[in-house]
Amino acid sequence: MKKVALFVDVQNVYYTTRQTFGKNFDYNEFWRQVTKDREVTHAFAYAIDRGDEKQKQFQNILRAIGFEVKLKPFIQRSDGSAKGDWDVGITIDAMDYSTDADVVVLVSGDGDFDLLVNKLRIDKGKQVEVYGVQALTATSLIKAASEYFPIEGKLMLG
Repeated sequence: MKKVALFVDVQNVYYTTRQTFGKNFDYNEFWRQVTKDREVTHAFAYAIDRGDEKQKQFQNILRAIGFEVKLKPFIQRSDGSAKGDWDVGITIDAMDYSTDADVVVLVSGDGDFDLLVNKLRIDKGKQVEVYGVQALTATSLIKAASEYFPIEGKLMLG
C-alpha cells in the first residue's frame, strides 16, 4: 500500500471553484479518491482565520474528514487589500512531511508551487499529484506534476 501526504491550499481551491463553477469543492469525495488503497501519512488543509462561525464549522468538517487544519490570521492592509497566503508554509511542510510518503498530493492551481513540485518529483523521487481547476491552474504547475487531475464533476458539490 502506497503512503500519501496531502497538502490543500484551501483559499486557492475555494476561490477557483467558486469563480469557475459557482460551487464548492467536495472535500469528502476528494478524500475518498486520493486515499483509496493508500495509507495517509499526513493531511494538511491550510486556511485563513477570519474568526467567523461558518468558517469554524467548515474547519471542523475538515478535521472530521481527517485533515489537520492550519490557520493563519486574516490581515487587512491599510490600503484595503488583504494578505493571507500559505505558499511558504505549504512548501516547508511538503518538504518536511513528504519524506515518509510515496505520493504527495497538492491541491492548488498556484504556479508558484511548480518549483516545489519539481523538487519533490526530481530531487526527492516522489510521485506528485496536483489537483486544480483547469482554467485557473498554471501551465507550469501542470507540467511539473507527475499527474494532474482537474477539479470538476464529482469533485464539486451540488
